[in-house]
Amino acid sequence: MARRFLVLSARMGAGHDAVAAELVRRLEGSGHRAERVDVLDLLPAGLGSALRVGYRGAVGRLPWTYAALYRAFFRPAAGPRPGSAPLAALAEGRLLALVRERPPDAVVPVFHLAAQLTGRLRAQGRLGVPCPVVVTDFVVHRQWLHPGNDGHLCVCPAAAAELRRAGGRGVCAPGPVVPPWFTGRPPGAERWERELRRAGGGRLPVLVSSGAWGTGSGLAGTARALARAGYLPVVLCGRNERLRRRLARRSGAWALGWVTELPGLLASCAALVDNAAGQTAVQALAAGVPVVGYRPIPGHGAEGVRRMAEIGVTSHARDERELLGALAALTSKGAVREQRIATGRALFTADPAQLLAAAAERAGPLSPGPGAPPR
Repeated sequence: MARRFLVLSARMGAGHDAVAAELVRRLEGSGHRAERVDVLDLLPAGLGSALRVGYRGAVGRLPWTYAALYRAFFRPAAGPRPGSAPLAALAEGRLLALVRERPPDAVVPVFHLAAQLTGRLRAQGRLGVPCPVVVTDFVVHRQWLHPGNDGHLCVCPAAAAELRRAGGRGVCAPGPVVPPWFTGRPPGAERWERELRRAGGGRLPVLVSSGAWGTGSGLAGTARALARAGYLPVVLCGRNERLRRRLARRSGAWALGWVTELPGLLASCAALVDNAAGQTAVQALAAGVPVVGYRPIPGHGAEGVRRMAEIGVTSHARDERELLGALAALTSKGAVREQRIATGRALFTADPAQLLAAAAERAGPLSPGPGAPPR
C-alpha cells in the first residue's frame, strides 16, 4: 500500500538535503509519495535564514565560537535532553498546519532540530504518526535525541550503540544514505579522467573537500603539501568563489567550484582528503575511494573524523607527515587499499527507505534492523 512521507531536512550546507533527496527518490521509486521540507522554513520569518548565516559564519570565520557552542549544547551525553532545542517550539505551529493540510503516514527528520521538533510533538500527543529519525552523524550528539521519536537509523553500529546507551529506542544501523550512482562506473568518469590527466601530467589526483560552503582551515597549505609530494590536489571549493580563486592563484591546486558530476570525479581520484565526516566522505566510501580525515572543522566535524578512523573506515592524519604517509599507503595498489575499501563499503547493510516504509506500514516504531536488536 502506498504511504505518504514528510521528510524534514535543513539547508545547513548540502549534506542533510542530499540525504533527504535520496530518501524521497527511493520512497517514490517504491510507489510511495514523499515530500521534502526545510525545517528552517517552519520557523518565524527570517529566523531560519539568520541561523543558517550565523552557523556558516561561525564555522568558516570564528571556528572557536562554534567549538564552544558544540561543547555546551551538542556534545554527546548520557541521555536525551528534552527541550534542549527551544527553537523547535517556534516551528510547531507551521509543522502541524502542514500535517493537517497534507496528512503523512510518517514524518522523518534528517536534521537534529527537526528531531527535537517531532519528538516534542509526539511526546505531547499532538502528532499522531510515527517519527523515525535518520541520523546523519557518526557521533550522535544529544540534539539528535528526544524520547518522543519512534526510532533512529544510524550510519554505523558504533553510533547505534552510543544511541542505545543514551536511551534511544528502535535503533538500527543500515548505513549511510548515498545515491546508487556513486557505486560502479558512474556517468562522467571518462570525461573527468581525461581532464585530470590533462591537468596533472601523470600525477595521481587526490580530492580535497571543503563542503558546500567551502570552509576549513589550512586548505591552501594542504594543497601545497600534496603538490610537493607529487599528487595533483583537486580542491572542491563548493559555492565559495573567493576560496576557489585564491587557491587557484596560490596553492598549485586545481580548484573547482560547485561540481554537479561528483560521482564521476570521485571515481577518477585516488583518494579523498576530508574535513567534515559528512556526505562527501560517505559518498567516497560507497565509491570505493579511500578517505583521510585531516584538519577537520570543529564540533561535529572533528568528532566524526575521529569516529570514522576509530571504526576503521578512514584514516585520521594529525599532521602533514601522517597525511602523506596515509595517502602513500592508500593510493598504492595492494592489501591496505583493498581492505580499507571493503571496510567502508561494509557500512551499507540495508536500505533505510525500506525500514521507513515498514515503520509507516505498522504505524509504529522501527522494528529490529541491521546491527544489535533495538531497545
